[in-house]
Amino acid sequence: MSSEKPLLLGCGILKNEVTYLCKKNKWDIDFKFLDSALHCNLKKLGFSLREALDANRNRQIIVTYGTCHPLMDKILSNFDASRINGQNCIEMLLGREYFMTELIKGAFFLLEEWANRWETIIYKTYSTYKLEIRREIFKLDRSYFLAVRTPCSGDFSTQAEHVASQMQVPLKWTDISLDRFEAELKRKIEGN
Repeated sequence: MSSEKPLLLGCGILKNEVTYLCKKNKWDIDFKFLDSALHCNLKKLGFSLREALDANRNRQIIVTYGTCHPLMDKILSNFDASRINGQNCIEMLLGREYFMTELIKGAFFLLEEWANRWETIIYKTYSTYKLEIRREIFKLDRSYFLAVRTPCSGDFSTQAEHVASQMQVPLKWTDISLDRFEAELKRKIEGN
C-alpha cells in the first residue's frame, strides 16, 4: 500500500451521505463515485469498477457498493479492496432486518438520486417496453414505493409522487438517521 490517502469508491446514489459523514468525522479520505444507474448494465458496471480499482491499485480502497454485480466480491478481492456490509445501498442505510421486512412486503426503495433520475434509469432498464408493459412488469413483485429520506436528502416529494403516479403504485415514506451507515463506515475507515 502507498502512503496516499485511502479511497472510498462508491455508487453515486450515496454520494451526499458519504461526503457528509466524511466531513462530519474529519476523515482524511478521497472519494470516487460511479454513476448510480450502472447496475442497469452489468457489463458497464464491471468495467467501471475494474477501471477505478486498477487506477488506484496501490491504495487502501473501501467500497460502498452492495452485491450490485454478481461478481462483486471476486472483483474486489482481485484488487484487495474491502466492502461495506450489505447486499445493496438500502440495506446499508436501513439495516438488514428493516430492509428485509419492507422487501418481503413488496417495497421498491426509492432514494432521492433515483427519484430525480427515474426517467433515465427506467429507460435504461425497460427501454423497449411501452409504459403499460413497464407498469405490469414492475407490479409483478413490487406493491409500493418506499421513499427513503436521510438527513442529507432534499425535498424530492414531487419527483417521488411523479414516479409512483407513473407506475401506478402507492408511495410511502420513511425517515432514517445515518447512525448505522456511519458506524459501518467508521469501522472500515478507522480499522476498528
